[in-house]
Amino acid sequence: MPHTLVDALADVRALLLGPHLTRAVAAGRRRGTPPSVTRAELRPVALRAGTHLQIVTSDGTRPTTRNLPLGAPAEAAVDELLAEPFGNWHVETTTGTMQLRVTKKGAAQVHRGTEQRAVAEPAGHDRAKQYLLDPDDPLFAAIGANAAKRRQVDAFLRALAATLPDPLPTGPLRVVDLGCGNAYLTFAAYRYLADRGADPLVTGVDVRDDQRRRNTALAAELGCADQVTFVAGTIAQATVDPAPDLVLALHACDTATDEALARAVSWQARWVLAAPCCHHDIAAQLRQRPAPAPYGPLVASGILRERFADVLTDTLRATLLRAHDYRVDVVEFIDSQHTPRNLLLRARRGGVPDRPEHRQAYAELVDQWAVTPRLQTLLATDDQPTPVS
Repeated sequence: MPHTLVDALADVRALLLGPHLTRAVAAGRRRGTPPSVTRAELRPVALRAGTHLQIVTSDGTRPTTRNLPLGAPAEAAVDELLAEPFGNWHVETTTGTMQLRVTKKGAAQVHRGTEQRAVAEPAGHDRAKQYLLDPDDPLFAAIGANAAKRRQVDAFLRALAATLPDPLPTGPLRVVDLGCGNAYLTFAAYRYLADRGADPLVTGVDVRDDQRRRNTALAAELGCADQVTFVAGTIAQATVDPAPDLVLALHACDTATDEALARAVSWQARWVLAAPCCHHDIAAQLRQRPAPAPYGPLVASGILRERFADVLTDTLRATLLRAHDYRVDVVEFIDSQHTPRNLLLRARRGGVPDRPEHRQAYAELVDQWAVTPRLQTLLATDDQPTPVS
């Protein structure tokens, strides 16, 4: 529900200076107006001189910390921050949360959560696990998320946090989610990056136009339609301009993951997060020809062949990405009890020397198993490793 910005900021001020504050974050920017700092975090801390308000601000390069006594010094600092054109305020107290987002028209969208929070213990270091995206965020209500989906979102965001640099780069951060489906992770990525002080411009791509319409309406409902847009089209052919910095491809089925990786390479995307799903292509090729000795028993059973095809497919993808100037980690990003498709390819471009052993290893694998990965076909032929004779 829209509120006047003056009234909403007055409510934020009362919470920041009240006795129940546990943590608050200001980040993002209003349309066309960047704040003087990219992010501010506030929390009470217990010092010898008594409780102070700690304010940590970042200009995008390094943080600055101030511990201010309660009263006039803290009030003046809070008023300065409230005067900054931040696009988002997130305030946690012992009795609930308040989420304030400024729309492109300068109105305030306010969401309040009533989930009780544990009282902060400023002088201690043992804390309950903190989710990277507030469980009371209106996104979760909009998508009907249960506790399991919240955990999946948190696991994804932790993988994203481990991939991107800290602090985040200044200026617009362009993100594309290929095969975004219902886009709950697309929105989660936007929320997290905006709260971190980035200026994310996110595009979701899905082949279904009804998903585009649904997701576009949800972006308007969540107040981020200027920053999160959707297009209908295939992963291989959808128009995305300008090229993104970060490419997401989460549970794109079978060779759709290869199409996403090929587009990321062609864009020279700085970061890639891909969670593969359904490895049918290599499995089908393994069924069509005998396995090299002595690996016949490895693929004689259907279930073992399918599982080996999963491993071989993602090994070839990671090795080929390394041959194209990406550092690649293959990690488990969430416990298998939540989803059996829990492997994540996490890639960062640059800083990788053109090491012949990457191409040699790839060429020997495809030659020995007599397979032609779809990713190899999709990438430029003059940049492919030559099979070893």
